[in-house]
Parts: sequence; structure tokens; C-alpha cells
Amino acid sequence: MISRREFLSIAVRLAPILGGAGVILSDPFWQSISAVDGSGLAFAGSYTDELTRSAPGARYWTSLHKDNIVKCLLCAHGCVIKSGQRGQCRTRVNISGQLRSLVYGRPVSIHVDPIEKKPFYHFLPGADAYSIGTSGCPFQCKFCQNWELSQSWPEDYRTTYIPPATLVRSVLSRKARVIAFTYNEPTVFTEYLIDIARNAKKQGLRSVLISCGFMNESPLTDMCRVLDAIKIDLKGYSEHFYRTVSNAELRPVLRSIKQIAKSRTHLEIVNLVVPTLNDSDGMLQELVNWIMGEIGPDVPVHFSRFHPDYQLLNLPPTPITTLERARDMAIDKGIHYAYVGNVPDHPGNYTYCPGCKRIVIRRQGFFIQEMNVKGGRCAFCRRKIAGVWT
Repeated sequence: MISRREFLSIAVRLAPILGGAGVILSDPFWQSISAVDGSGLAFAGSYTDELTRSAPGARYWTSLHKDNIVKCLLCAHGCVIKSGQRGQCRTRVNISGQLRSLVYGRPVSIHVDPIEKKPFYHFLPGADAYSIGTSGCPFQCKFCQNWELSQSWPEDYRTTYIPPATLVRSVLSRKARVIAFTYNEPTVFTEYLIDIARNAKKQGLRSVLISCGFMNESPLTDMCRVLDAIKIDLKGYSEHFYRTVSNAELRPVLRSIKQIAKSRTHLEIVNLVVPTLNDSDGMLQELVNWIMGEIGPDVPVHFSRFHPDYQLLNLPPTPITTLERARDMAIDKGIHYAYVGNVPDHPGNYTYCPGCKRIVIRRQGFFIQEMNVKGGRCAFCRRKIAGVWT
């Protein structure tokens, strides 16, 4: 019998042949092809049992005081979960009226990346970021480039439990300056994230989050207290786009961006520009107008190139001219730091001083070639450059 992960990989490869619609992996679907336990879980029974038994209690939920039903308060989906079932992210399970996290201490992917790869362009340029992710995500983006993690279930990958303190020691041993919570949607492991970041801060390390921004206000408040920077993927300025492409909503993401902007946590925004879906001049202009009107000119905004993946293999890569047009719109509106992303060596990757217009950071791929920011200011005209530099 194949694993769920193997089946998902096959289904994704077949999706274009079946019309590009993809496959929705609901519990009834899995029940139709394999024996399951009472929670609707398939394929990995013994390991699922092991994960469930060891899963610590989650935060951010409330009991509905009826038949052990709980409501998850972590993200804007607000899942109402019966005993033995999970929320939409697949990582939080109701065990006899208590919500538990199946991904606490269970990273699936660990890698050291340049901070620019996240991308953060105004946060400790050139720093190494010790990057971790688990399985699970509240979104179902058809263009997801990390779908093998984000759309997986915790039991799809056998993992070793790593306590927060142990992970921080590993970061120190690698001499990385930053811990990045990334790859899948880190909101699903918020408890683990907060415990790691709190421990890391005591060791002089910085912590950053790469997120879809769908968390609720209370958990985001807790995250902002321990995180140093957050990058939000603003996938498009359209409720229809969010519903049809990501199975989510735009409004909670906008609320999260505004909340972060009001905190002391450094913020950057990425818009992945997908041909035919969110690349119209109208949508791009509305996105730029909202950022300028609600957040202001100093938040770095990255317009990143889409590459065919997951369920959108039928679409071409984003034309570079589209990204340049989006960047020009942002600059014309008054945004100081607008970038062309996922196009190595493009001049749109450089950071320019808003005052004298000279290049203050020259990048080649994910690496710094020239740094003209001194003490947080342009080395040429002494204008302040927004960001975290030391």
C-alpha cells in the first residue's frame, strides 16, 4: 500500500492530465481507499498513534462544552473540531475534548539559507538563517512551491522530537545569527515557534517568520513579542483570488499586516505574481495603493516571479516585464523599497537610497556584492534606510 505522500505526489503529477483541477484530499476520499481509525486518518496507523499519544496540548482554543467539541482560535478559519478529528491545517487534533499539536517539536525540514532567500532584504543582510519547517498549512494554494510539506500530514514524515533548547543549541553550533520559521506555514506550530524564539533571544539570536498572515490577533500578538521580523505573503488584492486559488480569505491577512506594522517587529511583504490570476494592472495597483495607504512607504515590497509548480503546471513563468511594471507602480506611488524577486541579477534586486537614488545594497542572487549602508544610513547622502542592520 502506498503512503499518503506518495499518492499525493502521483495525484499532483496527474492533475494537468485531468484538466488541471487537482485533487481534494478529504477524509471521505481517504476512507474510500484504506482502512482508517476513528479520526479519519489513513496509511500510517501505528505512527499516527505514536504522534497522538505524545502530542502536547495546544494553545489558542476553547471548549464548546458539548460532546467534547472544541473551536480552534489559532487562525481565521476558526475550525470547529469534533473529538478525534482535525482542523483544516491537519496538524491540530481534538483528543477527548482537548486540542493537541501534532507538530510541536517535529520539524520535517532543517536547512541553513541566506536571509535574502526568505526573502528579507532589510533585515541583517548577509546573515545565515537556520531555517525550519514542519508539515501542514491552513491554505491550499494551487501554486505552492513547498506543497510536499504544506499539504502533507504530520504522519507523512517520520520525525525525531527536538525540544526548543536542543534546536537552539544546534543553531549556535552552526554559527547562524537567525532562526527562520518557514517552508510550510509556521502558524501551525506557533507554540513551538514561540518557545524556540523565546529561548533563542536569551542566547542573543534573532528569530524571523515567513507566513501567509492568516493567524488571529492574539497568537500574532504573542509572536510579535518574541520575533524580530515577519515576512507576509500578500498573495493578491482580491477576495475572489484568495477563495479560488488558496481556499482562504484576504481580509484576515490585511488585518495581520496592519497589526505587525504597528508593532516593533520588522515587516516585509511579498506578492507572488501569477500570470492570468493576480497580474492585472488593476489588482497590482490596488495592492500598491493599499500598502501605501495603510502601511506607508518604508515597508519593503517584493514582486516575485512565479514558476510552474503543484497544481498550476499549465501556467508559464511570470514575464519579467510584468514584475518590472508592478515595481514601477509601487515606486510611482511613493513606496521607497520595491523589488523584482526570483530574477537573479536583475537591477530590481538592488536597494536604492530614496534620497540620492544611488545603490546602497547590490545583490547577486542571494548574496551581497556591495554594501553602502553605514549605521542604518546611506553611505553617500546619510539618509536613513529603513530596516534592521545590526
